[in-house]
Amino acid sequence: MSKAAKPATGKGAGGSETADGGKTQRGIQSVEVGGRVLLALAQARSPLALSDLATAAQIAPGQAHAYLVSLSRLGLIKRDELSGRYEPGPLSLRLGLMHLENQPAFRAAVPRVAALAEAIGFSVAICIAGPQGPTIVRYEHAGFPLHVNLHVGTVMSLPATSTGRVFCAYLPREALDGMWANQSGSTGRAMTPPDESAAFEAALAAIRARRLECSVDAPSPGISSLSAPVLDANGHLCLALTVIGSPGAIDVAADGPTARALLATAHDISAELAAAPSLLASSAS
Repeated sequence: MSKAAKPATGKGAGGSETADGGKTQRGIQSVEVGGRVLLALAQARSPLALSDLATAAQIAPGQAHAYLVSLSRLGLIKRDELSGRYEPGPLSLRLGLMHLENQPAFRAAVPRVAALAEAIGFSVAICIAGPQGPTIVRYEHAGFPLHVNLHVGTVMSLPATSTGRVFCAYLPREALDGMWANQSGSTGRAMTPPDESAAFEAALAAIRARRLECSVDAPSPGISSLSAPVLDANGHLCLALTVIGSPGAIDVAADGPTARALLATAHDISAELAAAPSLLASSAS
């Protein structure tokens, strides 16, 4: 009679005993160390040098380099050839987009934004809160090409764009602080947080009152936009919809046809999100 196979033991293979005497599931230690490297990069919210990444992950630089080689081969991390710093790779971005596509607000927005862009003849962006600021996660092209390169991954300025000001109007202070700090670093100058300017705070109150903001020839000449928030049932910002066009073509008036179409689309998405919990509750009863 053969003996039963014993669980593998050794570095990274064995389980450990918990405080109540139970056994944790066995894992692969090297995978978990690699996860620490990825977590350190995610928490930094900006590209890191090898030494800084090693320190944040609490491993030796030589060990970190070996992990970075493997993680780069997998596409989870990539190294910028100019700066030598490490940042999320294409596989990390694909995983992030897959997570995003499962979010109710994004799923509800995609078909409506496509219909909106076709109806009004202007490009429409879906933006969510990213570490660096409001970030385009979908861009529906329509109308004539613009002279600025807007695409998925573009980060919008908090004070200088209609999208950024919508996020300032609705996000809590703790969420905004990191964005302002990161955008200050990217511009090389200090940026004033919204609560330090009475005029800016008044502008944010006006945005909340009309659920709409516009920009004309900003953040660069030849670009104008209208942005509207999509709120959940509790009034929390899920994402923003931004219509973008050239100043000579797009009507940015708050009571104009483009604004009305944008507001109607944002309202429809918010209404679907508000209805979803009641639909789930009724189906379960």
